[in-house]
Amino acid sequence: MPGTDPTGNEQKPRSTAWQTALTLLQEAEPPFIPAGAHVMTVVIEFPPGDPGTPPHRHSGPAFGYVMEGEMLLELEGEPERVVRAGEAFWEPGVDVIHYQDGNNRDDVPLRFTVTMLCEPGQPMLTLVDAEELAQRRERRAPRPSDAEPPR
Repeated sequence: MPGTDPTGNEQKPRSTAWQTALTLLQEAEPPFIPAGAHVMTVVIEFPPGDPGTPPHRHSGPAFGYVMEGEMLLELEGEPERVVRAGEAFWEPGVDVIHYQDGNNRDDVPLRFTVTMLCEPGQPMLTLVDAEELAQRRERRAPRPSDAEPPR
């Protein structure tokens, strides 16, 4: 039964929805958070079939969530994988190359949000040039496209 507040007004009953409102999407222990980090949350939208951002890195860890579509995600040292709408992802940033974040589908757009902890005074994204990619090629996990065709 509703009560009254100190001003004599009737109080509405409190909702208990908060007790079941939380759904854990991911937990991570990033290896590095820049001192004095600048935090930025962005929404990225790629049209159907778009390859996404060229190989790049971030100055700190990044945490994301796919809102619509499917992302083909590939981080240095890990096999490429598909992250679907409703799934979360993260990357450590700093020296780890982010090879792919493109739209895995050619029939629907990709929309995801990312929260990045950026090093102060550094850009949130730095492209990696072809020379560095060649120097670090042994750090890239084998991809399905690298497999030899069947004989």
